[in-house]
Amino acid sequence: MPEGMPESLPYPEASLGDLLAGSAHRHADRLALRDGELILTYAELYDRACRVAAGLRERGVRHGDTVALHQPNSAWFTVTYYGVLLAGAVVTPVNPALPPKSLRDQLQEAGAVAVFTHPATRAALDEAEVPGVRLTVLVPPTDAAPAPPGTDPDTGAGADSGGTRLEDLLAAEPLAPVAVSGDDLAHLSFTGGTTGRSKAVRVLHRNVVANVLQMACWRGAARPVVDAGGRVHLEPVPEARTPYTIEIGASTGVALAPMFHAMGLVSQSVSMATGTSVVLAGRFEPRRFVRLVEEHRVTMLPGSPSLFHALLALPGIEDADLTSVRIVNSGAAPIDAHALHRLGELFPRACIVEGYGLTEATMALTTHPMLREGPVPTGSVGAPLFDTDIEIRELGCGPVLPAGRTGEVWARGPQITDGYQGHRDLTDEQYRDGWLRTGDLGRLDEDGWLFLVGRAKDMLIYKGYNVYPTPLEDLLHEHPAVEGASVIGAPHAEAGEIPVAYVVTRPGHPSGPELAARLMEFVAARVAPYQRVREIHFIDALPVSAAGKILKTELRQRHA
Repeated sequence: MPEGMPESLPYPEASLGDLLAGSAHRHADRLALRDGELILTYAELYDRACRVAAGLRERGVRHGDTVALHQPNSAWFTVTYYGVLLAGAVVTPVNPALPPKSLRDQLQEAGAVAVFTHPATRAALDEAEVPGVRLTVLVPPTDAAPAPPGTDPDTGAGADSGGTRLEDLLAAEPLAPVAVSGDDLAHLSFTGGTTGRSKAVRVLHRNVVANVLQMACWRGAARPVVDAGGRVHLEPVPEARTPYTIEIGASTGVALAPMFHAMGLVSQSVSMATGTSVVLAGRFEPRRFVRLVEEHRVTMLPGSPSLFHALLALPGIEDADLTSVRIVNSGAAPIDAHALHRLGELFPRACIVEGYGLTEATMALTTHPMLREGPVPTGSVGAPLFDTDIEIRELGCGPVLPAGRTGEVWARGPQITDGYQGHRDLTDEQYRDGWLRTGDLGRLDEDGWLFLVGRAKDMLIYKGYNVYPTPLEDLLHEHPAVEGASVIGAPHAEAGEIPVAYVVTRPGHPSGPELAARLMEFVAARVAPYQRVREIHFIDALPVSAAGKILKTELRQRHA
């Protein structure tokens, strides 16, 4: 718990719209979103969102209806996201890169009646021909989300001139937001599907409000306050501030995480709650990304391990002016200790923080304190957020294990969601008596810091011994020849399974049998005999999801 902060937070009976209304009232003239030449203040963002809400209601979207956001990151994603919620409808964000059949399946499962799409994604939506969708709204291209070459931005690739444009909705007169309760659905968010079929998670307004406030108050040393108009804003707690705390109404962030993913979707509301000015980065390109950080004096830098590895490998990165950055936040997947150390050198005035969460927990369960030199032990993904309990239980829903023992991570808190849409059997399996069975393996130390060692489905058994991939991956990342590494279990006739590593080498380190032997020796000298990596395979790039998670299912298929 941050020093100087209460152990528990008050969670107002409020919606996400009330959080945006609070920031629009308190930071009206402050820049909220910058997407190239498209610039919106907080007052303008709220006005545009209210107009979108009114336009949706004029076109028959009602309280509880599901509206899909099928578009790349842009300022219009945030505007339409809040517009849907202010209309009393439910947001289902979908990966804009989905092929038509998968897109159709997800929109049908979510029961979408309307879709916001983009010139770059319209053709896939048209091809999907989703039954039940009665309204399609085309958002215009922006600097962060340009139209494809040769595409008419007014219609979208492969589409006719039919449909509705966002400008038509923005022409509506803003109306009072539709009243929603904390138990109303806010999101139908699909899981990443890295270990199986993607499922729609039921995220309630109270879940999102709680998780946004947990993260915003932790990172911003603040507490939530409700004004006479029912608007929610944050009030700083001066005694809890550190040199790296988000300054309410005075920080600048960059939006890079995919907004269809839980980290990007919920983080935008954390930024809005803290009055942060957000620069939309668009598709990640290392040099352009660094220029944005320098030009706009970005203070908060989010990313995933794959992004940070690419940034660290950028030639000349050490010459960039990154002194404005105060927070570097790694999420989506565990990052190796070697990369964290190098990030600390690259950002000399920033604290490097890591967190842990999953879609079934809205977004976040744990995070680091806002300190550069702090109590966080190496390898930990942090401590539980306000009002969040973490337990380590024996695999197979067994008893709670003592500190230091490895088992399955279970979590309880106000951000734990309402289960899976239309999958009561899966809900009963993962959600029990207020607790979420995360499917991740980890341990707690005596001080309550959480350490992850991998997914339960990724654990392999070598001659009866449990072997966890994450510690082996961390060791491989320590070797100077390794840029990226992922360990899987491969079937073996005698041992059951053996640890097999897929490795990406750094420039100047040729792959081959000699390097493979050196890497296996490097790991073997640091682990027990049963934990040794038995095979090394070199690969040009590790397969990753749009959110930056390594797709081990693809590596297993490749190995097979």
